[in-house]
Amino acid sequence: MFKTISVPNTLLGAALSVSLLLTVPAPAAFGAEAQAEASAPIQAALVQTQQASSEYGIFLKEKFNVTLSETPTRGEFIDAIARSLSYAPDNQTTVAFSDLSATSPYYASAAALYQRGILTSTSVSADQPLSALQAVFIAVKAAGVTELAYSYPQPKVSQSLAPLALDVSDFVSLSAAQEIAAAKDAGLVDPELYGDLKLGANASKQLAEQLIGHVLEAQGQYKHYIGQSSDATIYAKLTDAYNTSDIIEAPELENIVNAALEQGLVTGYNLKDSRFNSNFVDSLSLTYGHSDLKHAIQLIGLLRSEGIEAKVQFEPKTSAFVHLIEWGQPTPSSTTHYKKLANGNYIALAKEYDIAFEFASAADKAKFQPVVLQYAKKNSEDTTGLIAGSWWQPLYYSLTELNDYDVITNNKITADGPYYAQSFSLSDKSDGIVAGFRQIDPNVRVSTYKFWVDRPFHNYLTGDDFK
Repeated sequence: MFKTISVPNTLLGAALSVSLLLTVPAPAAFGAEAQAEASAPIQAALVQTQQASSEYGIFLKEKFNVTLSETPTRGEFIDAIARSLSYAPDNQTTVAFSDLSATSPYYASAAALYQRGILTSTSVSADQPLSALQAVFIAVKAAGVTELAYSYPQPKVSQSLAPLALDVSDFVSLSAAQEIAAAKDAGLVDPELYGDLKLGANASKQLAEQLIGHVLEAQGQYKHYIGQSSDATIYAKLTDAYNTSDIIEAPELENIVNAALEQGLVTGYNLKDSRFNSNFVDSLSLTYGHSDLKHAIQLIGLLRSEGIEAKVQFEPKTSAFVHLIEWGQPTPSSTTHYKKLANGNYIALAKEYDIAFEFASAADKAKFQPVVLQYAKKNSEDTTGLIAGSWWQPLYYSLTELNDYDVITNNKITADGPYYAQSFSLSDKSDGIVAGFRQIDPNVRVSTYKFWVDRPFHNYLTGDDFK
């Protein structure tokens, strides 16, 4: 919770798998109308598959600048896999491909995958169309499920391949058949694209993006979220996430930022754990900070009431600020710890959270602010009609530009572990804060970046009409 007894310069901040329904042919008496109704589930599933593939495509474009052609080549797919997994070749070992020179734009990616056993041949055929089955062979190894595949006895392989209209005899080896069977069973290929897995068929952009997306999921490198705002279980998941989070302790970082607090360099900071980062697509995402679980639950309900759909990730956060001795003797609790300073004041460490939202569309992201300002921002002591725990200065921000948001800067310190400290500031104060951090510890790893924050919080930083 932010204190309002003074005006600071800085402050703390912040697969899809749809089964096709089997339909019984409509009796002729019902005609075209009944047939259309019978085919509706299939059409709906196909639309959902296309939406999922598009989501993977957006992720690859924004995160890695990867865009596949409508009929990808082997080189494109190999390059996309390597770049999305951040694989680089070991330059201590040279890979000699029979048909790919070291000057090829695909060489580094191919070498990286070959060194990891994802490519098993020195013939790459980078300019040739990617076949659907070749794409799956690569994805199985990149996803790390080869042991699963090779555990399949032949009868199990045959059973798993049956829905694909494939048989063990279609493959040059049992291991190849095992890989396709395991890919299907492990969910690397969604049911709606089973028909793409045909002998001699080229891979579509849709299949290639889906395979890469599922590879990233298997490696824990895709999006992280506890659910959708519309999920029936979202409130239980949010409650569990809050109740199992604790005040973060990161002594190496705290030594620096606590010294900065004592010196008045900053007036607050956050501690966060990078293992909970959402990894959402920036253009569709916002992060919202608060301390009250009831507020979070009602905020999700508010979004649902407005028809705003979003993925939801809970990110534990500890917020720190100076508790002045004139405020009275602090009382520690399960959600607030205190550290006494030499001058008699205390550093308060409060359990808070950020909720990262990835909206279904840019339009839904734009709708978020008007909803918050109407239902979750306090404008006077007697304001009514707000959700529980509404603040004078709600804190939410975007890493991409939005109308009616203001630019501030995050001053972020990292250490060797998963934790990091950050302090938000007006952008013209950032250089001084960074210099102060480095004066406290010359070896500090500090980075800065600008982002867009709601105007009430920006006004809080400036001291202009901070309510």
